[in-house]
Amino acid sequence: MTDNKLFTPDPSQIERYSTQFSSFENDYVFSRVSKTENFNEFTSHSMKMGGLTIVLCLDGEFELDINLETYCIGANNLVIAGPDSVLSVKNVDWDKLDTYVFVISPEFIRDINFELNLVATMSLTSSRPPLIKLTPEEVRLMIRYFELIHYNTVENSDARYVRSISRSLIAASVYQLMQFFSMRMEENDAPKLSRRANYVKEFLHLVNQHHRRERGVAFYASQLCISAKYLSLIIKESTGRSAAEWIDDYVILEAKNLLRFSGKNVQQIAYELNFSNQSSFGKYFKHLTGMSPTKFQRS
Repeated sequence: MTDNKLFTPDPSQIERYSTQFSSFENDYVFSRVSKTENFNEFTSHSMKMGGLTIVLCLDGEFELDINLETYCIGANNLVIAGPDSVLSVKNVDWDKLDTYVFVISPEFIRDINFELNLVATMSLTSSRPPLIKLTPEEVRLMIRYFELIHYNTVENSDARYVRSISRSLIAASVYQLMQFFSMRMEENDAPKLSRRANYVKEFLHLVNQHHRRERGVAFYASQLCISAKYLSLIIKESTGRSAAEWIDDYVILEAKNLLRFSGKNVQQIAYELNFSNQSSFGKYFKHLTGMSPTKFQRS
């Protein structure tokens, strides 16, 4: 995340223009902007978003630039922008404006029982823009999720429970969004993927299947009948991250979930993830997370 911020300008600036606003530390920011002319000042600026950004328009119209691509947003439209996107708003229908904006840090998403990689897989293998139109029933469902997250944040006095409840609510809401996008993709005849895009899709699918047992790039390259060097090249060029980094992300996410939710001890988890011993698992986990498995399990 850039400069350890969810977005620039500072989140406190958007609070001035919100009819509802809540934030929890640097984990997430929730805002509802509704029929306010004061927001005019804010639309003259571009915002660098450090987290996963979800925009749900209930009413009104405006144009949203995401990394210089312009999208026309109207009632019941939902748009998702990945971390480090640059957003700007213009041509707003102020009389009818009613929009939710929800920004979630990558660190928080990685810390919950949720496979962020599935979102990445969809975005990498879809040629469609990150914009869909929801049905009225789907909009009502998303409003319930957003309101639960908001009221948990503002009304729960114990930060430990705020974070734990939000983990579950945010995981559920993002999975729900993924289902909406997946349904739209299946309803439309998407063009065939290029060979390179197909390798990326198949690689991520294989990692999802085998990361508990296999952590070497060579294994996945052999499954795709290409060289490890070529696989590393196309994954890096297509996603901005190396094949090894994708594998490590899956393994660490699995390890965190097991440490937090399985009730197993560190040694049992080390063997379940196919490490030769607890020590090698501990070194691997600490190298990638900055803390030991035991410390993470107790946190």
